Amino acid sequence: MSFHPDLWLGRFIPGFSFGPRLVSFLRGRTKRARLPTLPDLTVEDVDEGGASLRLYRPKSLTAAAPALVWLHGGGYLIGQPEQDEAMCIAFARELGVTVAAARYRLAPEHQAPAAVEDAYATLKWVHANAARLNVDPARIAIGGASAGGGLAASLALYAHDKKEVRPAFQLLVYPMVDDRTVTRKDQDLRFVRVWTAGSNAYAWSVYLGHAPGAPTTSPYAAAARREDLSGLPPAWIGVGTNDLFHDEDVAYSKRLQAAGVPCDLFRVPGAFHGFDAIFRKAPVTKAFFAEQVRVLRKALFPRGGDE
Repeated sequence: MSFHPDLWLGRFIPGFSFGPRLVSFLRGRTKRARLPTLPDLTVEDVDEGGASLRLYRPKSLTAAAPALVWLHGGGYLIGQPEQDEAMCIAFARELGVTVAAARYRLAPEHQAPAAVEDAYATLKWVHANAARLNVDPARIAIGGASAGGGLAASLALYAHDKKEVRPAFQLLVYPMVDDRTVTRKDQDLRFVRVWTAGSNAYAWSVYLGHAPGAPTTSPYAAAARREDLSGLPPAWIGVGTNDLFHDEDVAYSKRLQAAGVPCDLFRVPGAFHGFDAIFRKAPVTKAFFAEQVRVLRKALFPRGGDE
């Protein structure tokens, strides 16, 4: 599959891979961003009850409305909520919902299941504070991109097993759900960009603390390892055909459907991993985000429209 016409410049992206030096360099340049001052949203950092998050709340909320717990990407190695600030603000504005962007512990210092435990702490905090936040506790979605999407998928399993909070929906943007992709030798990698096979091998190795593909991998680290996917919240998976995660995401969507879990699969021809973060103004990126808004609106406002 060649590149999408809107993304043809992607062919010039170099095929570098993440390793300990690059991770250390990127972390050294990462600082917690200042809170933005916005006319229509209240933005605050929260560190309490075992949860750490950045909260985006529409000032217009006067009654209980849905919420979205958002998990950033970065291969479980790097990243922070602020990297997705523009997207979180857009979700809050477009849908009129509260967005809770979680901070979670990163590998290699913290291996699985540390990240999913932190994500669950944020989910529980939003649920416990629903009345104060004008959040409907029955309409809390979870979502994320890349490693954040994989973490959201594992969070759905973790919450299902805990039986304390049930997310209303899973928004999984090119999620990182299966460590066994590292062991594949049959993938056509000519058009893969941004997240390479080398990055994938390193990230899974340090996140799991053992070789990818081992039978001991927990579903709380790689959601595709779960044999029984029944009873999970409805889901949406979006992925490009040139994404390293394409095949594992398609397989996971089919397994969810086979288990009786409603799951929409949205494939973007010729799109590579993280294309929407790199080419923010491209028409294909705008259409990709519009689809995410559409499915969230459908899931969180089932009677139609905003409330």
